[in-house]
Amino acid sequence: MSVTDSELDQFDHRILAALAKDGRMSITDLSSVVGLSKSPCQVRLKRLIDEGYIEGFHARISHRKLGRDHIAFAEVKLSDTREQALREFNAAVRKIPEVEECHMIAGRIDYLLKVRTSDIRRYRQVLGEKISSLPHVASTSTAVAMESVKEGGI
Repeated sequence: MSVTDSELDQFDHRILAALAKDGRMSITDLSSVVGLSKSPCQVRLKRLIDEGYIEGFHARISHRKLGRDHIAFAEVKLSDTREQALREFNAAVRKIPEVEECHMIAGRIDYLLKVRTSDIRRYRQVLGEKISSLPHVASTSTAVAMESVKEGGI
């Protein structure tokens, strides 16, 4: 039985919610949480993976323990927003390891970047040497996070 995107049922949603909270959950624990026996739960999990609802399983890293708990959001305005310029910017920003997220924005800016570094001095370095040097960057503006209240979805 094949399920289309619009046909996810309550069990599928329970599986997704449970794994979003704990991606290392055993199939036994997962089946208990969602209210299915192991075999049907395994079949559903495989289908959710095969159909792209689950893109992977990741470890949640302690950035504080690694000394990378400084978060800044860089607003980026481009000088050129034609498709070729956007492709060039996108390809270049993907190469900056300190940029944790990059979103194209509709509004007064073109991109919003979440940048994770050890401290404000390192952020200033990344901004000046890497972000400002990206193709077609006309200007940037920064907001520094004072506290992370919620990260990682769900």
